[in-house]
Amino acid sequence: MVRASADGYTLLLIQPAAAINATLYDQLNFNFARDIAPVAGMVRAPLVMLINPSVPASTIPEFIAYAKANPGKINMASPGNGTLPHVAGELFKMMAGVDMIHVPYRGETPAVTDLLGGQVQVLFAAPAAMIESIKAGTLRALAVTTPARWEGLPDIPPMGDFLAGYEASTWFGIGVPKDTPPEIVDRLNKEINSGLADPQIRARLAKLGGTVSAGLPADFGKFIAAETEKWGKVIRAANIKI
Repeated sequence: MVRASADGYTLLLIQPAAAINATLYDQLNFNFARDIAPVAGMVRAPLVMLINPSVPASTIPEFIAYAKANPGKINMASPGNGTLPHVAGELFKMMAGVDMIHVPYRGETPAVTDLLGGQVQVLFAAPAAMIESIKAGTLRALAVTTPARWEGLPDIPPMGDFLAGYEASTWFGIGVPKDTPPEIVDRLNKEINSGLADPQIRARLAKLGGTVSAGLPADFGKFIAAETEKWGKVIRAANIKI
């Protein structure tokens, strides 16, 4: 992507891994912040903190108290080292001051299977696919990870209500090679924002759990920089390795 022609015809779908990998990997053959020009943010969505119902907690304060009383005895699953659910969980551990054992899986499906089976007790996951399990009571949702509640689980509070400043979003946006002319970047930005204003597109994104996050290229660039800094601190503090 970074070596593609800067003519506006090669676009990159950017997601949290771009910000996370800047610190997670010791050596990359590109510098994301330098080599990609941000075009537009598109959508953000929460994760949800899920626990196996065997854990005696129904709220974040109850879970934190239980975890502090049982240090190193709670297993926290993730789809793999350095994934967004992993770093979201590590951020929770840091801010809540709890000790949980991270158990990385090869993807979300086996992690969910073991959460349902009780081999692990905690998982941060995309909520849309988990609604039925939550409603059925086979999994318990404690909090969503965005500052506001998610309409798909309106009764589940934001994590920030209990840990001030906590935020961990899934997000998507568009970038282009760094030397793409400003007029092309601006044209792409306007067309993307126009598409995101379409009621059908907004409704579809909402059904998938997302909130539109349209804006100027500079807005998306600042957001990427902030995400890179935030997750870089978490990765270094938790000593996360591939």
